[in-house]
Amino acid sequence: MRVFHVHGDQFAELDTLPESLPAAGYLWIGAARREFEVNVATLQASLQAWTGGTLVDLHVSDLLNNQLPSHFDYTSVYDMLVFRRLAAGTGTAGMFVDDTQGTLASGRSAIEAIDTSPVGFAVFDRVLLTVHPTDCQVRDHFAGRLALQGQPSESRAGPRLPSSPADLMLRMVNHMVDSYLELRRLLTRQFAHLQQELFRPQGNFRNWQLLLESRNALHLLEDTCEDQRSALIEWIDALEEWPQAPDVGTGREREMLRLRSRDVLEHIERVLTHVRRLESSAETAVQMHFSAQSHRTSNIMRTLTVLTAIFLPLNLVTGFFGMNFDALPLIHTATGFWIAAAIMLAVGIGLSIYFWRKNYLGSSH
Repeated sequence: MRVFHVHGDQFAELDTLPESLPAAGYLWIGAARREFEVNVATLQASLQAWTGGTLVDLHVSDLLNNQLPSHFDYTSVYDMLVFRRLAAGTGTAGMFVDDTQGTLASGRSAIEAIDTSPVGFAVFDRVLLTVHPTDCQVRDHFAGRLALQGQPSESRAGPRLPSSPADLMLRMVNHMVDSYLELRRLLTRQFAHLQQELFRPQGNFRNWQLLLESRNALHLLEDTCEDQRSALIEWIDALEEWPQAPDVGTGREREMLRLRSRDVLEHIERVLTHVRRLESSAETAVQMHFSAQSHRTSNIMRTLTVLTAIFLPLNLVTGFFGMNFDALPLIHTATGFWIAAAIMLAVGIGLSIYFWRKNYLGSSH
């Protein structure tokens, strides 16, 4: 569990939980889910001393639940947001299938390794409590990033440190949403490869299981984004109901929170739009594949039908002269075979020319 103090342009990590809140700024407590479970009693006592309130038992259970979807809830003391992240598993970027890398087995392993763990945020007035999965890089990434921003530098004109716990929470959520871009690229490349395999003229597509698992990953991504959007909309609605700002500075900070919240919501909607476009493309590709297969089968059946139609008159001729009668014409003449063969050849060539002019024997239809 890591404890940080943010005040103005200063960022410092504390060794332990302080007995009381600092005179200015706010605290950020980042804990892994197991650390939070072990130290929940200590954290509750500290929160009671700092803010005069504690986490509701139901919210504690939500923060410990690894299967909880994204959602928002609030009390009179704090707001709670559970935001489900979605990213490729560590080291799986090269396992997704495309034209240059990945195999069928590695592509399936990459799909199975997609991480969908939730991150919990409890936002107090001057305290932010975040609960992360064990292998989550968000906490350490932001700790290093904020430490760099908090270093004094006369020439530095970078972004300011988050001004409030809510501002820090939104930045972390925005970072998790933007991290979906890499997963979207990987899934897009994999779908592009599978679509090329689908439409390969001489190929026999067999990777249906991988295609199905990739589509299921897109459905999971869509459901996750839907939950995220609903949670952010509820957060924005709750933000509008906050008490009126006591001064101009606080009012400006809340307006920035609204702007940042709408920006995060817009990022989620862009991801959602892209996912739906990929789903539509995948559905269209499968339908086009089966249409192409149906068209190919139709061409084969048409060719077989034309060949049958050409050979039926020839079978009639051979059947006629194969009847066991002595009085059949041309049976006892030396030229009878050649006359019958000429008739059969003329009928075959004539029917072939006829069907060819009707485009029944062409490859363009």
